[in-house]
Amino acid sequence: MEIALALAAALLFALGSVLQQKAGLDEPEAAAGSSGGLLLRMARRPVWLVGIASDALGFVAQAIALTIGRLAVVQPLLVSSVVFALPLGARFTGQKIRRADVIAAAVVTASLAVFLLVADPSGGRDDAPFGQWLIAGGALGGVSAALVLAARDAKPATKAALLGIATGLLFGLSAALTKAVGDQFEEGVFTIFTDWHTYALLVVGYASMTLSQLSLQTGVLAPAVATSMAFDPISSVILGTTLLQESLHTSTLGAVAAVAALVAALGGLAVLARTQEGSVASKPAQGTAMPAESAA
Repeated sequence: MEIALALAAALLFALGSVLQQKAGLDEPEAAAGSSGGLLLRMARRPVWLVGIASDALGFVAQAIALTIGRLAVVQPLLVSSVVFALPLGARFTGQKIRRADVIAAAVVTASLAVFLLVADPSGGRDDAPFGQWLIAGGALGGVSAALVLAARDAKPATKAALLGIATGLLFGLSAALTKAVGDQFEEGVFTIFTDWHTYALLVVGYASMTLSQLSLQTGVLAPAVATSMAFDPISSVILGTTLLQESLHTSTLGAVAAVAALVAALGGLAVLARTQEGSVASKPAQGTAMPAESAA
């Protein structure tokens, strides 16, 4: 059940990302100004709101999957979001799909299937001591902040990749917090309002949504989606195996095979990002690439 829910979440997240990017491309003036109020300005765009609704449904599917499954398995499945995003991006923002993209997408899909077969997750705990959460959150937050600073004067493709990495790191942290919040439901619905995980999730979730929108605003879909979807499972597997003490496999050979499959999936994502590095999305109605200055 958690596998089906994770794949459904991946599809919904892909649709949400493409629609949010389309909103930014159709109304570039909404991206003007400080990043602090970006989400509020974008909320005036109906297409963006539909994208957010799709993300919300995806989050619900993800939360249920995380509650009944393990972080180290559910989050890697969300990598398939980039496979769904490419044809959706071609349909809504006029981006091209090359043969290399199709091959790389097939590699990603096959690698995820192998990962699920050999990962065989076991063990794990529902929560971790507060001090360990602070260390994990501080480390991921610090790296994300450094990436955001590095992206400020970068070219569109590089900027999309750097912001995408930061987004993926925070997505992984959000997933870990979501799992902790979901487990609180067993003690009663209202307990989540007195639990610190809920409010930490709101803060990290808002930050990750803002970074995701900024990466999509560059107009270069593949690096933005590929990097965020790649570093989401990386940070999730790290958090799952350290913070929540999940194990990928009881044997050394199985663990090596699981890691190799995940690396192959990330390699496919890297190809997807590189093959479309210079392809900036455009408005389907115009059929021309949007200048980088308008997308940033």
